[in-house]
Amino acid sequence: MNTRQFASLAEKLAFQIGQQGPISLAAYMHACLADPQFGYYTTRPGIGEKADFITSPEVSQMFGELICGWCAAAWQQLGRPAPFCLAELGPGTGTLMADLLRAASRAEGFIEAAQLVLVEMSPSLRERQETVLQPWKTRLDGIAWAGHVSALPQMPLIAIANEFLDALPFRQYVKSESGWREIGIGTGGNGELVRLSLPSLTDPAILPEGADREPVGAIFEHAPAREAAIGEIATHLLDHRGAALLIDYGHGVSGFGDTFQAMRGHTHTDPFAEPGLHDLTSHVDFGRLVATAKSAGLLQPALATQADFLLELGLLERAGTLGHGKDTATQESLHRQVERLAGPDQMGNLFKVLRLTSPPLDLPGHGHGA
Repeated sequence: MNTRQFASLAEKLAFQIGQQGPISLAAYMHACLADPQFGYYTTRPGIGEKADFITSPEVSQMFGELICGWCAAAWQQLGRPAPFCLAELGPGTGTLMADLLRAASRAEGFIEAAQLVLVEMSPSLRERQETVLQPWKTRLDGIAWAGHVSALPQMPLIAIANEFLDALPFRQYVKSESGWREIGIGTGGNGELVRLSLPSLTDPAILPEGADREPVGAIFEHAPAREAAIGEIATHLLDHRGAALLIDYGHGVSGFGDTFQAMRGHTHTDPFAEPGLHDLTSHVDFGRLVATAKSAGLLQPALATQADFLLELGLLERAGTLGHGKDTATQESLHRQVERLAGPDQMGNLFKVLRLTSPPLDLPGHGHGA
């Protein structure tokens, strides 16, 4: 058993690579985010205007309120099951769920029937979520935390996830003269962490159509962990009924390109400098996730842009209601929030909404415009 003490995650990873050889990009990302001593999510998750990154729930309360309307409609179409599991995957600061529950007070019986489960790995974020959601504890059928999607209770499910998938580890592959090879992490001459090509050729079955026509140096990204999560959600919905919304930035059609990025202080930084001190993500390949859901047996998985989805849910009408009779500063603030959430050059087109239901339900998010 190794009892060596390390001063940083970079030192720890360099030692492990020296002992065992290069690691995959997925293993590197998992260590950066989840290492018990140095991982970003276990030690210093930074969500908010004054932290490392901001998500839609922090932009505006309207985001959570509109998501609530979708969840309540799903619950009613499912026959108002009681109890049911209301789950959020990667709930961050708890802001989205708090806004959802506040708005859900208008849906009679919804909160009382819900067993709330938060899928969260970060101890510090769990503490923040518990504090934020404390006012709802007496009305809910229960609040629990889980470390994985597979731990959700076996009952009808309504699940939401905002910027959960992008943080799950992924792999990268590069086109070489001899074929596609996986990108790994090794060490350079001074012990620094560097990207390199692993020796074995990649199984062509995981590559998208057209991979053989890509030029040398082209990058392809594949995220088995994301596909596994969608497969588990789909299986749960098929076995117990329900609906799920997964919102993230990404593309609707599989393609090529390097989308690996690090964020710190709302600024893009080097993903290999100071591992563990910044958030690591990549764009979600929603095309593969839709295919995964269909392969699992879901009949109508649908994909829409965040702009189309929120506008269909009534974003403009909700902003108008909140701004009615208010001063100019309040109305201008609401306008900026709408632009941030749905503007085509902001979150509106980059972010996608994947809708999964079983049985098929008549809910917003039919997939136009994705």
